[in-house]
Amino acid sequence: MTAFPLPPVRGKILEKASLAPYTWFRVGGPTDALFLPADEDDLQGFLAALDPAVPVTVLGVGSNVIVRDGGIEGVVIRLMGKYWGEVEALDGITLSARAGALDLSVAKAAAANGIRGLEFLSGIPGSVGGATRTNAGCYGSELRDTLVALHGFRRDGSPAAYRGPGKPGAQPEAHFSYRHTDLPDDLIVTRLILEGTGADDPAAIQADIAQLQARRGETQPIKEKTSGSTFANPDPPGTPDQRSAWKLIDAAGCRGLRVGGAQVSPLHCNFLINTGNATAADLEALGELVRRRVFETQGVELRWEVRRIGRLASEA
Repeated sequence: MTAFPLPPVRGKILEKASLAPYTWFRVGGPTDALFLPADEDDLQGFLAALDPAVPVTVLGVGSNVIVRDGGIEGVVIRLMGKYWGEVEALDGITLSARAGALDLSVAKAAAANGIRGLEFLSGIPGSVGGATRTNAGCYGSELRDTLVALHGFRRDGSPAAYRGPGKPGAQPEAHFSYRHTDLPDDLIVTRLILEGTGADDPAAIQADIAQLQARRGETQPIKEKTSGSTFANPDPPGTPDQRSAWKLIDAAGCRGLRVGGAQVSPLHCNFLINTGNATAADLEALGELVRRRVFETQGVELRWEVRRIGRLASEA
């Protein structure tokens, strides 16, 4: 039993649940309660009724996060299942996606509806809800380029909405920069409205996505226990002579470097992988070792792109 009362829900609550199975690295300690809401009403009612003193953390699909070995205090919310993965075309170039929809699923749904301009999402691991936190992007595009509006709830259950950069509307504008957003820390994103660049033949868009997927499979360790890119590039896109994190890591001699069961991917050295028995502490220590070597050899301080959340084992 948790040390705090849990409101009744229509979804599922798993008490003292290990979080390792819910992350792509397959590491992490337990949480007091893991809440899997049935829908938006279930989520809003739970937030409004939960003791305000209880910490709440949103995990997403766990693709871009290291949950530390001591776990996460309070309640962890994960938006998963058929409802949270729904994607619906609204018109010729716009669609609605719930926060739990995988980025690849959104790209494929856009293609099926003849919406051009969202193919880049097929190269981003994780969900569109999680993508809002880091303004995720690849292949020259970022989430902010396509965002019309987003909706969600604050920690107290109150609804909140933001309009995309430069979009008209009465809602406050969401501000994005390279791998960063100024959205409130307690905002739980539940739905996004995304806009493509135009209409096109679905088959042509699907062929482009297939090509991007093939390229990703050849250059990234997508079959390993890993995440997205570990570190942000030192320079934002478009910077002349832009420096790439992977090139700096490679030049520092870190390709294949190991700490415990964690390894810098020999295929793409801006990816850390769990070789089978890594702990969160192994992964984090390896990342810090890479940062230190890059700084010592090239004077560049890499910034973590993977989120590290929760308590160390010694703090649990």
